[in-house]
Amino acid sequence: MNDRPLIKEFHYDAPVEAVWQALTTTDAMQVWYFPQLRAFEPVVGFAFQFNDDGDEYQKVWTVIHVDEGKTLVHSWTYKGYPGISEVRFDIVPEAGTTRLRVTHTGIDRFPDDSHFKRERFEWGWDTLLGQNLQQLLQRKDLQ
Repeated sequence: MNDRPLIKEFHYDAPVEAVWQALTTTDAMQVWYFPQLRAFEPVVGFAFQFNDDGDEYQKVWTVIHVDEGKTLVHSWTYKGYPGISEVRFDIVPEAGTTRLRVTHTGIDRFPDDSHFKRERFEWGWDTLLGQNLQQLLQRKDLQ
């Protein structure tokens, strides 16, 4: 187990406030993150609430750290599987745009199963943040 973090950065032509709103409101998170999300609050200790869609890999996430408008950290585990990882979103303003860095640690703690492969998480973040969130932030009704 090498436990090296997965770090990705994305740039958005959107203000910090819009990125923070997208990261912390249930309606927006259902669009870019996971449609199964039922409830979320950016409060330390809050357990994400997901619809039980019968998926074999049920997510169990809890908010670990919040620095309003700057940082959101949550645990990432799966019901019935060993291993815990952590996802950290850091928002950095850059001359009217926003850079978002996601740091996902602990991936190597999950079982040796194709669902938990590092490459799958890399692809996931590229899709979630590089495509889905990018498209959501381009909508004018968010800015």
